[in-house]
Amino acid sequence: MSPDDIVDIFRRVLETDSVSADSDFFELGGDSLLGTRVLSAVARAHGVELTFDDIVDAPTPSALADRLASVTR
Repeated sequence: MSPDDIVDIFRRVLETDSVSADSDFFELGGDSLLGTRVLSAVARAHGVELTFDDIVDAPTPSALADRLASVTR
């Protein structure tokens, strides 16, 4: 999954187009409930379950894509 794929997920979940690969999920108004929606969308699209700690530690699309890549290697 590329950062652009995660940007699209962030945009859908946060209902904003103001998302780039370096946008911080929480600075854009994300919270724990919306975070679980992001993680569910990632799991559906890629078949990998990430934890809420993953989005806390990697809150940008780029960082989350890197985290996902490291888990799937």
